[in-house]
Amino acid sequence: MFDRKSGTTPVVTETYQMQQKMLSFGDDFWIENGVGQRVFRINGKALRLRRTFRLEDAGGRELLDIHSKILRLRQTFVIERDGETVATLSKALIKFRDRFTVDVAGGEELHVRGNIVDHDYAISRNGVDIARVSKRWIRARDTYGISISSGEDVPLLLAIAVCIDATSHADR
Repeated sequence: MFDRKSGTTPVVTETYQMQQKMLSFGDDFWIENGVGQRVFRINGKALRLRRTFRLEDAGGRELLDIHSKILRLRQTFVIERDGETVATLSKALIKFRDRFTVDVAGGEELHVRGNIVDHDYAISRNGVDIARVSKRWIRARDTYGISISSGEDVPLLLAIAVCIDATSHADR
């Protein structure tokens, strides 16, 4: 579909819903698609020295392993697929604003900017937004939406949102 006003083709997106308060140490929760179906599960692993989560599909198959790096100056999470690191998320050392950089395997870099604490931010590649997180779309309390551009690695972008939530709300 062509947008006559801007002269561009709009990006098709997939939308997911994630519970804000459910992302606490040792808890499990579901990520739903835009029509309310449970499509991914976050399995929080308790009794670990570092914060650890697993992203699973609806059938329970592990897609990604997410864990924090301990004893780091900057808060860092590693995202692994089949034992191989696919991305490393690091919080920038800027006091006035939360910013994150995601180093993706193969040399690619993603940037996260916006209001992290209020769940209103974008994940971009080369200055182009590929995912958007916002509480504005969702009416349910303590829930936020994640809109991901078609053709992107959905599990990876959801895992990045989990890491950001865990880092930004470490008190939970």
